[in-house]
Amino acid sequence: MPGQPTTTSTAAPTARRRLAGAGVALLVGFVTLGLVARNGTDADTALSDRLHGLWRTPVGDVAWIVSAVLGPILPAILGLALVMAAVRRRRTDPQRAALVVRILVVLGVCRLVSAVAKPLFARDRPREFPDWAYPSGHVTSVAATGFAAWLLAAWLAPHLRRTVAVAAVLATVTCAACRVVLDVHWLTDTAGAVAGVTGAGLVAVAALRLTPVPPRPPGVESAP
Repeated sequence: MPGQPTTTSTAAPTARRRLAGAGVALLVGFVTLGLVARNGTDADTALSDRLHGLWRTPVGDVAWIVSAVLGPILPAILGLALVMAAVRRRRTDPQRAALVVRILVVLGVCRLVSAVAKPLFARDRPREFPDWAYPSGHVTSVAATGFAAWLLAAWLAPHLRRTVAVAAVLATVTCAACRVVLDVHWLTDTAGAVAGVTGAGLVAVAALRLTPVPPRPPGVESAP
């Protein structure tokens, strides 16, 4: 149909602008929360007092194990897998290899949220612990991995989008709960991590033209 390409070409930039706008709004919220919570909030203090000492119990041992699994190791594993996939596909399927590289960049941008923001806000943790508090590095890692994994599924395995989204949310919430139980992060540290990762991810997705998601994975032809 003669009008269809025009509609599609118009829709793509519009979708990217909307995503970028949503991402910037979330980043503004992330910065605002960091400034407001810099000296602690009543909700942070109340929750920390309520959970005080729980990290020394068996519940804390479980939380430590879970947060060791759901932490910085996840983006490292996914990043390595994406690098290997891009190298493997660079000759046989350069289009898909380029897509994987762009998703790898999104993962890196999301993961940098914690590394860049922590020294800027320089927030102390609830108890004595190395490194700054805001945002949570563990939650940033899990949220970044979930964001990139969902993006990968959306482009290459659309039927898995819902499953990956649910798994990403559950893993992020679980990690956040564990960090709070361990008393190494305030509640706002974990919320800020999610806002920062999502905001940075949406801006990166728009900048790298990873939207709108195609109806079928790239390189897969429609049936005759």
